[in-house]
Amino acid sequence: MRFDADRQVAGYRSTMVSVLVNLSLTALQLAVGLFAHSQALVADALHSLSDLLSDGIVLFANKHSQKAPDAEHPYGHHRFETAAALAVGALLLAVGAGMLWSSFGALQTPATVPEVHGIALAIALLTLLCKELLFRYLLRVARRVRSSMLAANAWHARSDAASSLVVAVGILANLAGFHLADPLAALIVGLMIMRMGWKFFYSAFNDLTDAAVDEQTEARIRQHLVSTPGVHNVHGLKTRKMGDMIWVEVDLEMDGRLTIEQGHAIAVEARRRVMQHEPVLDVTTHFDPVRIETMADSRDILG
Repeated sequence: MRFDADRQVAGYRSTMVSVLVNLSLTALQLAVGLFAHSQALVADALHSLSDLLSDGIVLFANKHSQKAPDAEHPYGHHRFETAAALAVGALLLAVGAGMLWSSFGALQTPATVPEVHGIALAIALLTLLCKELLFRYLLRVARRVRSSMLAANAWHARSDAASSLVVAVGILANLAGFHLADPLAALIVGLMIMRMGWKFFYSAFNDLTDAAVDEQTEARIRQHLVSTPGVHNVHGLKTRKMGDMIWVEVDLEMDGRLTIEQGHAIAVEARRRVMQHEPVLDVTTHFDPVRIETMADSRDILG
């Protein structure tokens, strides 16, 4: 419970920092982009605006994902985080598609592309610095509290930093006389945003459709189970993501001559070991009795 509370506080604070940064940059980029006639800078402003919307989604999910299980959600509300990552991915796809559409239109009429004012380059470089620092801060928080939702928001900021670099190069080329560089930079930014959006969308979609964890995580969970004294083997191991947590179901093979109380104690210990070492929400176990031959049994068989 303490860890969940820490995650919620860290998520709120880091996201509010992101909101303040993106709000300031959006206003600055939009005003300067329109003044300087830079389509790339305006596109970057829209990207920052999409960050504000995604920050709102993250704040909403961060608040609701930590709610305790209830009658309508007996497994808890952890998948609010996954749904938020899905929404962020869809938002990025939409923003990227809009940028592509606008850029294609400008590239088809090169005579209408104006020369960009020099102040646009300074703002693009300032944005690049701010977004890179924001990325490093958000990713550090996400790793500390092990939140994929916050990690998605952090990498969103990194995609902004990369796009701001492209915008800066495009504006510089425009100032050097290659006027199409500005809408071309906006086109590249759109492609970068769509790529990142698809990555988040696909990953979250897999989690929402009960995809299993990766092979390495499953192997570790299996090892924790079979290393429990009294567990001779496991089968039917199933995993599925619940937000940043994992739900595990497994059949434990134990000596069939154990009492119910003894078998239960072994299963409890196996569950404890898994939850101690992995981000597992719960482990549902089933006792499968097997015949375990002791040394005395072996002597009886050999006569």
